[in-house]
Amino acid sequence: MITKSYLALVGAIYLYLAIWCSLDPTTTSKAVGFELIGPSGQGEFLTVYGGLEFGLALVFLMPLLDPPSLRFSIASCTLVHGSLVAFRTISFLIYAAPERMTYQLAIGEWIIFLTSLGLWLSTRSRVSSKVAPLPE
Repeated sequence: MITKSYLALVGAIYLYLAIWCSLDPTTTSKAVGFELIGPSGQGEFLTVYGGLEFGLALVFLMPLLDPPSLRFSIASCTLVHGSLVAFRTISFLIYAAPERMTYQLAIGEWIIFLTSLGLWLSTRSRVSSKVAPLPE
């Protein structure tokens, strides 16, 4: 129940971000240091920040409608946020000091990654203890 509620919260955050990025791309792009140049830039921002975040929201919300997808969703959340943390860390090492919003995003990514990892490991150990051993 804790994992499902946690994923619902993360999914709701991503749904909010997808809607915000889609409806107000000028404000959201400026907040993260992007400049929307022409229709190509606007379309790319809408696709990646609107569409991808909406797709991630659906993956994280999926256990609400399909309970057996819980392990897939928490594993996905862990992998996505682990990747974000890794690439964000690299960006901090190779680029100049980012804006305040970037630091806030980094803190959120670390919190989601570590929480997801803990929940994924706990669901993994519960499932593996219930699985009968394979015959030799």
